[in-house]
Amino acid sequence: MAEQNYSNHRRYVPGFHFFTSLLAIIVFVLAGYKIFQVVSTGQWVFSDLIYTGIVPFIIAIILLMLFWYSRQFTTKVQDRAIRAEENLRHFILTGKPLDHRLTMSQIVALRFAHDDEYLPLIQRAINENLSGEDIKKAIKTWRADHHRA
Repeated sequence: MAEQNYSNHRRYVPGFHFFTSLLAIIVFVLAGYKIFQVVSTGQWVFSDLIYTGIVPFIIAIILLMLFWYSRQFTTKVQDRAIRAEENLRHFILTGKPLDHRLTMSQIVALRFAHDDEYLPLIQRAINENLSGEDIKKAIKTWRADHHRA
């Protein structure tokens, strides 16, 4: 695997992130357009509107919600695991749990820091209220994570 750093650490699954989302958006737009087209003519039959516009529109909304929430649920579970891992890592290095002032975004970003940079970056994150992106940009020795979903 290629060495991981700030510029290449994000993971995209093209079939999910691009293809599936694009198809769901296309269905949503086409169904919305069909509803508009049928209603704007003024000569519509309710059954035509139901089967050619409303049902596909509802299905598109369901697809978009499934797409969104499947990603959110996965990320939330992964964030819980990351918090536990980083809490253990911090405890091993210091004998104390992570500072409660750290946000989840900061904790996720700190996981990429090598042990030599980890503790100073935690202090900087707390004192300077660094964002997750700022923390990632500040890391000099990257600790790769090839398993992030």
